[in-house]
Amino acid sequence: MERVSFLLLFLYTKTKNTAILDSMRLLNNILVTGGAGFIGTNFIQYLFNQDDFTGRVIVYDLLTLESAGRSNYLDRIRNDFGGSRYFFEKGDISDAGKLSRVFDEFEIDTVIHFAAETHVDTSILNPDIFVRTNINGTFTLLETARVSWGDRRDVLFHQISTDEVFGSLGISGKFSELSPYQPRNPYSATKAAADHLVKSYYHTYGLPVTISYSSNNYGPNQHEEKLIPAMISRMLKGNTLPVYGDGLQVREWLYVDDHAGAIWKIVKKGEEGATYAVGSGCEVKNIDLVQMLCCMLAEKAGLSRKKLLGLLSFVQDRPGHDRRYALNYTKIGKELGWIPETDLETGLRHTIQWYLDTLKP
Repeated sequence: MERVSFLLLFLYTKTKNTAILDSMRLLNNILVTGGAGFIGTNFIQYLFNQDDFTGRVIVYDLLTLESAGRSNYLDRIRNDFGGSRYFFEKGDISDAGKLSRVFDEFEIDTVIHFAAETHVDTSILNPDIFVRTNINGTFTLLETARVSWGDRRDVLFHQISTDEVFGSLGISGKFSELSPYQPRNPYSATKAAADHLVKSYYHTYGLPVTISYSSNNYGPNQHEEKLIPAMISRMLKGNTLPVYGDGLQVREWLYVDDHAGAIWKIVKKGEEGATYAVGSGCEVKNIDLVQMLCCMLAEKAGLSRKKLLGLLSFVQDRPGHDRRYALNYTKIGKELGWIPETDLETGLRHTIQWYLDTLKP
């Protein structure tokens, strides 16, 4: 009986302490690595629109060719909040000295780690860049946080991961937080390695961390190397629309604003050491997605649907091309009250309109 009472007391205390830890998170000075990237810029915009965020955002980004084109997004934020709540630091994620200075100068209490090389095709051609940024860069950031924070419990390191670390699904089932890691290309392998480093710093050093896995993101301001903006851009130029293999690969598509909302929920209330899958339920074959884009773009831009569909061209599949991804997001719904709000058709229409406004000659 005494053992049962002690166990109940322990479980109550652990639950209570977790809630206390959540409420103690400062969220005053948030370092957003890769904040000039696609998801990063959209997240920062989302964050500054939240009534429950009153702190500062410090963007840390190297401004590579992929992210430099999004300076207009950051310029608007700088005009609204610069000097008091928004700061930008150009730097390499592997530069320990620069990161240490940023942590000290801005008294960083929260890290949201977006910075990563992300394009699978590029990782196949140049895997060394992915190892350097995704693995070594994450290690450098973790070490900086560990040294800077010591034993503090009012801080948080949040790792942005991907469903690709789990490998490929068959025709049924979904990945969850309990799925084993089975990466199949250099990009997903380096993200998996980074996740393991983050988890090791929690278990070994007690660094407060959380990790989220998301499905394929889409929305405004995404780089043209990604499928949806690449296809929209090629349609507007009248170029062929290359589709890998038979085009029957299935992806789950998550609107970027929904992803931003999930991240903010996790950072505020997520359990220390926990992982969260962030999906949408919007699964579609690649070929069907491209055909949807053709029809929607034709309607919005006054183009010929038949002509756009005629641009479709099947090309040789890429090595190690995963067949299907999908995520079970039940956990984040039950524990944090998050659900996706944007269906695929609505999200695609918003996205197409944004690209029409910015890309059309």
